[in-house]
Amino acid sequence: MGRIIFDTATALNGWIADRNNSLGWLFAVEGGTTPAPELLPPHARVLVEGSTTYEWLLAESDMIAHPEKWREFHGDRPTFVFTTRALPVPEGANVTFLSGPVADALPALRAAAGGSDIWVVGGGDLAGQFLDAGALDVIAVSIAPVLLDGGAPLLPRRLDSDRLRLISAKAVGQFARLVYSVTPSADATGSGRRP
Repeated sequence: MGRIIFDTATALNGWIADRNNSLGWLFAVEGGTTPAPELLPPHARVLVEGSTTYEWLLAESDMIAHPEKWREFHGDRPTFVFTTRALPVPEGANVTFLSGPVADALPALRAAAGGSDIWVVGGGDLAGQFLDAGALDVIAVSIAPVLLDGGAPLLPRRLDSDRLRLISAKAVGQFARLVYSVTPSADATGSGRRP
């Protein structure tokens, strides 16, 4: 069974979006608009996004008017968006909207992945919901040489060091790439955790 990976970029001081929910600061970094392959999860067959991330991506690249831009980032991979609202979908995009607890969506996500990895693109609160469900296996962070004065935090949950194990740390261009495995909590129900 594939892993569930929260893979994102963050400012040096831990913000994944600025106060306006923008990633413009990230795209200003050398390599930010076209990330090196080492900065993306290579085996992710399914993408998962929160509604704020999804709407920002649509607006930033005007994907409704230019649906070809959807494929530049998402390719033909199924994308699941957690939302309680009706949102537009770029023509030809494979998007499924979900609402409710992450734990309830895990069977559909795993079925779509077919044994491959699932990439939680963002945001941090959605990744936190996967963590709460005992279903987050890896946290991968590409740290950019930027300091923000506020915004959306990387992961708005407490996660102590006994649950994180460093897999790798390396420089990739202007980014510091850190990858950690996440171990289940002692009181996890196991509802979403791989066997």
